[in-house]
Amino acid sequence: MEDVIDELRERALDVAVPLELPDEDQLVEVEEQILISLPYELREFLLQVSDVIYGSIEPVTVTDPHSHTYLPEVAANAWAEGLPRELIPICEHNGEYYGISEEGEVVRWADGEVTDDSWPSIWLWVRDVWMES
Repeated sequence: MEDVIDELRERALDVAVPLELPDEDQLVEVEEQILISLPYELREFLLQVSDVIYGSIEPVTVTDPHSHTYLPEVAANAWAEGLPRELIPICEHNGEYYGISEEGEVVRWADGEVTDDSWPSIWLWVRDVWMES
């Protein structure tokens, strides 16, 4: 995990208005809004790298309710489009969603169904998908 975080931070783009990392209170607010607990790895992801801008994929964020990547908004849209409610979306990309289960497995959802693409942890998804975008 630390190696992935370090490499992602090295690759991160410098932007004029950087994103902010959330605190625990913001994560609790988001959990209350989406009515589901965030899996441990997603919490760690949000607390440690949700301020990183890199590649063509834009993972969810929790600090700016007006952002198009704000987790409660992304979740509402994903669930309305059919993403199973037990999955929390971590990213929308080209009409597809990547979602994380309560156990921490990340799956790809496309064309109305969960695909065979999966990653046992969000950090492997970061390495294999986000950092390759």
